[in-house]
Amino acid sequence: MKTLAITRREFARLSAGAIATTAAVRIEAKPLHLPIGLQLYSVRNLLPRDFDGTLAQVRAAGYTVVEAAGYYNRTAQEFRHSMDQAGLRCVSTHHTLSQLETQLDSLLDYAHALGLEYMVCSSSGGMHRDPNAKGTPTLDDWRWIAGQFNRVGEKIKAAGLTFGVHNHTPELATINGTLVYDELLRLTDPKYVVFEMDAGWVVASGHDPLTYLRKEPQRFRLMHVKDMVKGANGEMHSTELGRGVIDFAPITRAATGLRYYFIEQEEFDMDPMQALRIDAEYMRKLSV
Repeated sequence: MKTLAITRREFARLSAGAIATTAAVRIEAKPLHLPIGLQLYSVRNLLPRDFDGTLAQVRAAGYTVVEAAGYYNRTAQEFRHSMDQAGLRCVSTHHTLSQLETQLDSLLDYAHALGLEYMVCSSSGGMHRDPNAKGTPTLDDWRWIAGQFNRVGEKIKAAGLTFGVHNHTPELATINGTLVYDELLRLTDPKYVVFEMDAGWVVASGHDPLTYLRKEPQRFRLMHVKDMVKGANGEMHSTELGRGVIDFAPITRAATGLRYYFIEQEEFDMDPMQALRIDAEYMRKLSV
């Protein structure tokens, strides 16, 4: 049997390589260094009963940033005071495309007073290029909507904020062989429009968030972190993170352009605040 002799210099080189490899493995598995965020739609039934108390519970559950879904008849000063009192920062908000088109100036005044960074179109509301049209938007309607996004986004950028587009399932529909989401990405100007991927609805639509995040990560500045579980009839329902079908480790790893994420749980089979604590703990322990 042949003996392999290793010099001291070679041993040092090999040892250094092994240490570097081990370090690389450790670097790959790291916490997600972003604030734990909540889309306030998750507590839509609690806020009207006790606005300040609910926000205090949200902060106690581990959340530090939030995204608004309505202002609950409060002035911007009142809303911001409640946020400050709870120790939360409201960095983003949701409005329909119709609201953004017809009320943008007043919404921007509110956004500035609140200290927002993002204004997001929650839904196009099934809008049509022809206001008299009915039914599901056509592919041409979606292309027209993309143009509206560009116009709204340009105005919002000029006001010092960033405009984003959120998806449900209609944006993931295929019309005449064309995926609507692909068209929205293609036709919107990256200078004016970013995307807030709702990963739960992407998966529920039968698509893979990684397909988009790996292809154009810089377009996805925001994300809704939402786990989904299949119901008895095959439909998908929102559930606590880690209890559904979505693994957010590879998703957040691929989301290299991400600035904020917001946990959103739409349905509950337990106390909502207990569920939101489970969600926050999942993200706190997530290694990417």
